[in-house]
Amino acid sequence: MFNISPVSQDNVFRKRRVARLSGMIADHVAAKGHCRVLDMGGTTGFWSVWRDVIDFSHVSVTCVNLAEVRQDETGSLPVKAQVGNACAMPEFEDNSFDVVFSNSVIEHVGLWPNKLAFAREARRLAPSYLIQTPNFWFPIDPHARFPFLHWLPRPVIYRIHMSMRTGFYPKTSDIDEAMTSTEDADMLDRKQMAHLFPDADIEAERFMLLTKSLLAVRHKVR
Repeated sequence: MFNISPVSQDNVFRKRRVARLSGMIADHVAAKGHCRVLDMGGTTGFWSVWRDVIDFSHVSVTCVNLAEVRQDETGSLPVKAQVGNACAMPEFEDNSFDVVFSNSVIEHVGLWPNKLAFAREARRLAPSYLIQTPNFWFPIDPHARFPFLHWLPRPVIYRIHMSMRTGFYPKTSDIDEAMTSTEDADMLDRKQMAHLFPDADIEAERFMLLTKSLLAVRHKVR
């Protein structure tokens, strides 16, 4: 359940999320004979892990990532990587895809205007989308694996990053590196997600009665 790998199947929340996505894809395939998926901020390696959960026989997946990422070995899977900015994708016309998917990305795109732009692109590019993000009010920072870290003032956070390794973040050697880690993720709460995705259902992934993550889900089949 607590495996921190971004592509591991050993996480019940991620399994349920992908199963939900698989059902959305299947609905589009049933209606149209195929499904075009856009993974905003994702990598090809993620999809390789789930080849036994998702039926790729009538599916194509495009992964758009700001950084140039390696095209991981996907075998015969119809998955490709493309460099691009998920906050602005003029290369794609409206409804170029059937399903937009994003897993723990929107909290990393920067300040609020970028989050607004990211959400607009997700809503514009497909009739269905599933956007997941960690919940700000869950007490453990999912990136640093450190209780309450994201609730602390930034002058305290960057000093913690300079003093020790925290989850995904290595111990930093100077303030520049520490601030980069500090500002890497800016998590959202339910009200913010509802504002960003007003046409979606905002759902909760719960752990021990606490909301661990939030999902914005809109599912329309045309």
